Amino acid sequence: MNGEKAWYVLHTYSGYENKVKENIELRKDSMDMNENIFRVMVPEEEVTEMKDGVKKTKSKKKFPGYVLVEMVMSDEAWFVVRNTPGVTGFVGSHGAGSKPSSLLEEEVAVLLGDKAAPKPVVDLEVEIGDRVEIIDGAFSGLAGVIEEIDQDQQRLKVVIEMFGRETVTELEFYQVKAEEI
Repeated sequence: MNGEKAWYVLHTYSGYENKVKENIELRKDSMDMNENIFRVMVPEEEVTEMKDGVKKTKSKKKFPGYVLVEMVMSDEAWFVVRNTPGVTGFVGSHGAGSKPSSLLEEEVAVLLGDKAAPKPVVDLEVEIGDRVEIIDGAFSGLAGVIEEIDQDQQRLKVVIEMFGRETVTELEFYQVKAEEI
């Protein structure tokens, strides 16, 4: 036991993440583990979808089948969490009773939204007026003409044709590739 609280990843049955979170919170209270088990999270993100021509925003689990728990890795806390109904194990545990590895501080910062995940830096050799093919995102497979380029932010505005009319969309460099001539 290292005595320091850290974040660990639990593997659960997919679809039972919220139930596992609820069970851990109930067990930590009923088994007097508030000094060893702190926060339990099911990371979610807002996703906007077009359905029947209507934009709908809903929450979606970032990591289906996984739950994050902040705890002190004591024998008692480890026993309580791993024996919670729905928990199939800890990520980073090698079995045979070995304790799992905690997440790194950088990983936790990204997961908790304290820090943005590093975006890939892309060297895109294009100019305004060039055609690009969209290779990632909602408009994947379409092509368009570059209207504006922001090298610092690695973003560009591309004019694409949808439903017989021109539409401007903002994209990141990694979402496009220069169209072959």
